[in-house]
Amino acid sequence: MKRITRNFALPAALAATLVLAACGTADTSSSGGTNPAASAASNTRANKTKNEADVVFASMMIPHHAQAIAMADMALNQANDPKVKALAPKIKAAQSPEIERMSGWLTGWGAPIPGSDVDSDMSGMAGMGDQTGGMMPAREITNLGNATGSAFDRMWLKMMVRHHQGAVDMAKTALAQGANPDARKLAKAVIDGQSSEIAEMNSILTELPG
Repeated sequence: MKRITRNFALPAALAATLVLAACGTADTSSSGGTNPAASAASNTRANKTKNEADVVFASMMIPHHAQAIAMADMALNQANDPKVKALAPKIKAAQSPEIERMSGWLTGWGAPIPGSDVDSDMSGMAGMGDQTGGMMPAREITNLGNATGSAFDRMWLKMMVRHHQGAVDMAKTALAQGANPDARKLAKAVIDGQSSEIAEMNSILTELPG
């Protein structure tokens, strides 16, 4: 198997599982006909092409997205600023279907689907941006849940900027090292979409009182 140079590490058990899952040789043959069913089958085969970086990207991004969605739910209930309230459903609408898509990839690749533990800080998955992929530790989530008014808004925005930056860093690694065309396309979408939201959140921060 061609080894992928990574700038992040996985817990030993998960890493071993993902490496084994990535070792299969994909069938990348294509149909030369114009039959739609044959073309669809060919596309399915092509999309099974992957390497370790693709599997790691999906496996890490699922719990990362799950925490962003949980934080968005908190903003829907607790945010005071209308711009924060408006941003929260946008985050949910973007990331919920991406979790389903990545879970489908992992199933098709024969890799395990990670649990969506929103309290996890991914401390065993170091090297992605700020050593935790931007995941918030449980104590910060608790502090956020206890905040109110503009204090909540400011805390939420700062935390979500860090969270998004972690996702962008993970996606850049996947884009640089991955082989699956769908995973690379999603990585590019994460970079573009979440970078735009980081700029939006930083702008909102400058407008908040205090």
